[in-house]
Amino acid sequence: LEELQLEAMTPAAKVVINARTGSVVLNQAVTLGPCAIAHGNLSITISSTPIISQPNPLSQGQTVVAQQSDIRINQEPGNIIQMPPSPQLADVVKALNTLGATPGDLLAILQAIKAAGALNAELEVI
Repeated sequence: LEELQLEAMTPAAKVVINARTGSVVLNQAVTLGPCAIAHGNLSITISSTPIISQPNPLSQGQTVVAQQSDIRINQEPGNIIQMPPSPQLADVVKALNTLGATPGDLLAILQAIKAAGALNAELEVI
């Protein structure tokens, strides 16, 4: 039994939104795919570019593929927030809150991201 290899279970990706208060709770497994969003006077663009790192020939290293994401949010009359590369939903929610998105805006945007297939998580509205 001591030699049995076990891997820690990662929690399922999940986002819970309280529609009344606008609270958004999510776990670290939540990620976003590339998408573009326009809601009222807000526009959001999320893009992802694969980055490949290959080891030198005849080395013991392995090829590694990672994603570099770029999130851009624009609110008229010209407020622009440039997000650091990250596929994390938490960054999008933080940026939307900075721009003053209402709880209703946040709920509608997250539901649209999920419907478009870009939210890699279960979405629960309470």
